[in-house]
Amino acid sequence: MKTSDFYYDLPPELIAQTPLERRDSSRLMTLDKTTGEIGHHHFYDLPGFLRPGDCLVMNNSRVLPARLIGQRESGGACEVLLLIDRGKKTWECLVRPGKKLRKGAKIIFGDGQLTAEVTEVLEDGNRLVRFDYEGIFLEILERLGRMPLPPYIKEELQDQERYQTVYSKVSGSAAAPTAGLHFTPELLKQIEDMGVKLAYVTLHVGLGTFRPVKVDDVEHHDMHSEYCIIPPETAQIINETKQNGGRVICVGTTSCRTVESYANEDGTVRADGGWTKIFIYPGYRFRVLDGLVTNFHLPESTLIMLVSALAGKEHVLHAYEEAVKEKYRFFSFGDAMLIG
Repeated sequence: MKTSDFYYDLPPELIAQTPLERRDSSRLMTLDKTTGEIGHHHFYDLPGFLRPGDCLVMNNSRVLPARLIGQRESGGACEVLLLIDRGKKTWECLVRPGKKLRKGAKIIFGDGQLTAEVTEVLEDGNRLVRFDYEGIFLEILERLGRMPLPPYIKEELQDQERYQTVYSKVSGSAAAPTAGLHFTPELLKQIEDMGVKLAYVTLHVGLGTFRPVKVDDVEHHDMHSEYCIIPPETAQIINETKQNGGRVICVGTTSCRTVESYANEDGTVRADGGWTKIFIYPGYRFRVLDGLVTNFHLPESTLIMLVSALAGKEHVLHAYEEAVKEKYRFFSFGDAMLIG
């Protein structure tokens, strides 16, 4: 299976640069995973495709305002992007300019309430950076940090909360679980009132989600690791849904990867947590997931491979061609698709 098999042609003007004024006014394409039949709707129509007894699984991870602009102690501006908390006030980070931020380099952020030192240069070019501050780090980040928007979004985000889901709760992601950006509190209440269970998992999205697949053969791709958790109450809701004949519909590829990481052979899940490198591509047999709410993904990405595993590559690429023709909005701030 070749990476090039998952290519499609996307006009750059269809890449959404800003969120819509109303979260749930985005368009919603429906795709029947068996027949390939396509429908065109709006996201606020989603309840019409759900049934009492179904379960929506959502990722409640919250994006850290992890992009810090600072000054090198030796002079000159620099940028530090937090990736992974390594403990003891130390984070693995991406830095710019890399040539100036070698081991021992000191950085000042804001008015000096946050300072840092590069303690190690890692093999992949990332840095270990130890921070020094008084108080609570997350509160300092909220004041000084900016949202680490994907590289294909060129415009500054006016309202930082628009890159968070309305149910985000557990800070730790470097990118948003974007399929959830379409939900409003009112829409979630409408869904819950009709007898659909809402269940939450946590997967902290890493920047590896934007990393291109660089190998020709899909099976040789080295998938990035991300930390995820299924709480006991979520496992119980999912397992009861399955037992009672309801459907488990994941909101986003991150929720899908979490439940499939801790799936049992009989289609139940176990409450668990840890690092997952699960890579889902055509040929994968889903054990838990029955349906998926997702955005439109980059060509040749692991994400388009995942949706192709669910609905078939031919159906998915045909749906994407239709989305281009109908001028859907693509990627993080774009429109949505319901595969079921």
